[in-house]
Amino acid sequence: MPDADAPLGRHRADAPVPDAAPAVPATDESGTADVVAAPATQTAPAAPAALALSEHELGAAATGSYHDPHAVLGAHPYEGAVTVRALKPLARAVEVVLSDGTALPMEHEHNGIWVAVVERAELPSYRLRVRWSDDAEPVELEDPYRFWPTLGEMDLHLIREGRHEELWTALGSHVREVDGVAGTSFAVWAPSARAVQVVGDFDGWDGRAHALRSLGGSGVWELFVPGVGAGAVYKFRILGQDGTWRDKADPMARAAEVPPATGSIVTVSDYEWSDDAWLARRAQTDALATPMTTYEVHLASWRPGLSYRELAVELVDYVKDMGFTHVEFMPLAEHPFGGSWGYQVTGYYAPTSRLGSPDDLRHLIDALHQAGIGVIMDWVPAHFPKDEFALARFDGTPLYEHADPRKGEHPDWGTYVFDLGRREVRNFLVANACYWLEEFHVDGLRVDAVASMLYLDYSREEGQWIPNEYGGRENLESIDFLKEVNATAYKRAPGIRMIAEESTSFPGVTKPTDQGGLGFGFKWNMGWMHDTLEYISEDPIHRQYHHGELTFSMVYQYSENFVLPISHDEVVHGKGSLLRKAPGDDWQQAATLRAYLAFQWTHPGKQLIFMGTEFGQGTEWSEETGLPWWLLEHPLHSGVQQLVRDLNRLKLRFPALSELDQDPRGFEWLVGDDAGRNTIAFVRRSAAGDPVVVVVNFSTLPWEGYRVPMPEGGAWVELLNSDAPVYGGSGVGNLGRVESERVPMHGREDSVRLNVPPLGAVVLAPERLVKV
Repeated sequence: MPDADAPLGRHRADAPVPDAAPAVPATDESGTADVVAAPATQTAPAAPAALALSEHELGAAATGSYHDPHAVLGAHPYEGAVTVRALKPLARAVEVVLSDGTALPMEHEHNGIWVAVVERAELPSYRLRVRWSDDAEPVELEDPYRFWPTLGEMDLHLIREGRHEELWTALGSHVREVDGVAGTSFAVWAPSARAVQVVGDFDGWDGRAHALRSLGGSGVWELFVPGVGAGAVYKFRILGQDGTWRDKADPMARAAEVPPATGSIVTVSDYEWSDDAWLARRAQTDALATPMTTYEVHLASWRPGLSYRELAVELVDYVKDMGFTHVEFMPLAEHPFGGSWGYQVTGYYAPTSRLGSPDDLRHLIDALHQAGIGVIMDWVPAHFPKDEFALARFDGTPLYEHADPRKGEHPDWGTYVFDLGRREVRNFLVANACYWLEEFHVDGLRVDAVASMLYLDYSREEGQWIPNEYGGRENLESIDFLKEVNATAYKRAPGIRMIAEESTSFPGVTKPTDQGGLGFGFKWNMGWMHDTLEYISEDPIHRQYHHGELTFSMVYQYSENFVLPISHDEVVHGKGSLLRKAPGDDWQQAATLRAYLAFQWTHPGKQLIFMGTEFGQGTEWSEETGLPWWLLEHPLHSGVQQLVRDLNRLKLRFPALSELDQDPRGFEWLVGDDAGRNTIAFVRRSAAGDPVVVVVNFSTLPWEGYRVPMPEGGAWVELLNSDAPVYGGSGVGNLGRVESERVPMHGREDSVRLNVPPLGAVVLAPERLVKV
C-alpha cells in the first residue's frame, strides 16, 4: 500500500509502483521453454509539476507587495493538475485539506510561501491545515486566495464611469458569505498604488498574508478575508509609486474607532426602522408651503455626556415640547478634532463614534421621526483635512484633491479641496449624499461652504487662482457637481430638502437643474442675517439711520427660496451670543431678542436658530462646556424660551405665516418707512387670502395709539405680544383685542390704533380666524 502521507499526484493512489518487472519464461514454437530477458524496467509516470513562477513574483507575493497576489497564491490549473500555493510565513507545516478529507502536505517554497500539486483536473474546494509550532495542534483555515472577486463587472463599470449611486455597497468592508464561508470583503479605490494590503486586529496588523488584488483599469483593489466579522478594526496599507507604505483609514468605512484612534471598523446594521408613515408623508409634503422651524444642534455639547440613544429621549422630548419642525445636526461624519465641530471630515461614511454606533444614530433619527420632527444634517463636500491617516494623498498621489495648490488647497482652513473634475471623486461625494439620505433616513442636507465651491478665486489673491476654460472665475467642475448631487438626491429620496449655505449673489441657487439652476431646495439668507444683526447691534437712538437694514431683505426675497439663519457661526469666535449683540441692560437685551425672534418667525422664509438662542444664552457657545441650562431658573431666560415655544405653535396654527413664503402675494408692507420710530408693520397672507398683521418696534419707547393701516376692517385679536409678562416683558399691549376704524391710511380704508410695546412685537389676526 502507498505511504498514507504521500502527496496526491506524486504516486498513483490505487497501487504501489514496482522497482522493476520480474523475468518471465518464453516458449518457442517447439514448446521449449527458454529463459529470456525481461522487458526493460518500467518507471512511474512523472508527477505533475507545479506551475512555475519567477523569483520576482514569489518574492513580491511573499511580502504582500504584488499587484495580483491571486496569480501566485490560491489554486491554479496547470498541466492537468492544480497547483496550490499559500502564504503562511510563520508556519511549521501546512497541508491542503480537500473537501473529501484528503490531506496533502505542502512544501515550503519561498519566504513563507508553501506549495502543493493536487492531481485533479478541476479546481478543488479546499482548506489549509496549519501547524504553527512543533508542539501545537494544527488549525484549519480558509484560504482568502481561493475565492473569486466579490465585485461584479457592473460595479466596476459604474465605478469607472463615476455613476455608482450606491458606492457604499461596493467599496469598503462588507460582512458576507461566499461559497458557504463567512467573512468580510474589502475593496478600495487606489488607482496609483503599487500594492494594497488590509491590516487589522485579525492579522496582528501584518498585512503580508492579506494583499488585495488589482481589478484592472477600475483602480479598485479587492480581497475576501474569511473569518473576519463585525467589530474588526482595520486599515488599508498602501504601497505608493514612491516605494513608501502608508496606513490609511478606509474612505468608505461605515464605522470608525473613537478618536484619537483612527482605525476603521467592520460594521453590520440590523436596525429595523419604524418611520414608514413619516417617509410617506414627507414625500407628499410641499416644502415651500409648510412651516420649517429648525433647531440647530451640536449633539456632543447639547447636554454633554449623552449618547445617541439617550438623546433619543431627552432631545426628542425637548424639541417636541418646543414645537420645532426640524432639527439640524452639525456634521456627524467622523472627524479627528472635536474642536472642528465636525467640519473637518475624515470619515465621510462613518457617523462619529463619540456618541455611539451607527445603529444608535439610526435609533435617534427614527425617534425624531416618530415624534413628527424632521432631521437635516450638515454636509461638508467643499474641503477635507490633511491628516495623513485619511484621504490626503491617499495612494501616494493627489487622488481626492487637486494636485495644483491653486485649486487643491483652501487658504482659509488649511485643508484640501476635492478634485471634482475627477469622476470617481465626484461619485464618492454624490453617493455619500445618497448614503445619508437612504441609510440614515435624514430628511435633507445643509451643504456647507457652497460659496467656496462656486468661485475659483474664493479667498485668493491675484495670481493664486487659475481661471476656467472661458477665462472666468466660476468653478465649472463644482457647479456641475452641485447640480448632479442635487438632482440625484431629489430623484432617489422623495421629499428631502437640499439647503445651500451660500453667501454670494450667484444666480439660480434654488432654481431647478433642468432650468439651469443649481437645484437646491433652499438657500440660507446670509444677507438678511448680516443686515438685521447689524441693525440690532446699533443703539436704538441710531437705528433710524439703519432702517434699510431692517427692510432690504424684501427687495430680493423672491429671487431664491430662503431660510433665515441664526446659526452657530454667529455665536462663536468673539461674536458673543445673540442676546448680547444688542446694547442696553439685561432687560433691554432680552426684550430686543424677543422682538427680533418674533420678526424672524413672521418674516417670509423658513427659520433656524442655534441651540441656546431659544432661552437667551448670555455667553458665547463653547463645545467644551455645553449649554448653560441653569439660566432657565431666571424669568428673563425662561420667558424667551416660552416665546419661541409660542412662535412655533403660532406658525403651525396660521398658514399665512408660511404658505406663501415664496410668493409675492404672501407679503405686503403696511408701514415700512417709519425709521424715526424704529417701527415696521406688514401683513402676511395665506393662499386663501387670510391675513396676519405684524408690528415690530425696535425703539426703547412704547407707542400709545400708534395707527396702523389694516388689510380689512372689523375686530382683530392680539395673537402674540412679545412684551407680555409671561415672557418677561413690561405688559404694554392691547387687552387682547382691538377694533379697526374707518380711517383711511396709506391707501387703505381701515386702520387701528395700537399700543406697541418698547422693543416689542405684536401679532394680530382677524377675529373671524381665531378659533376658541
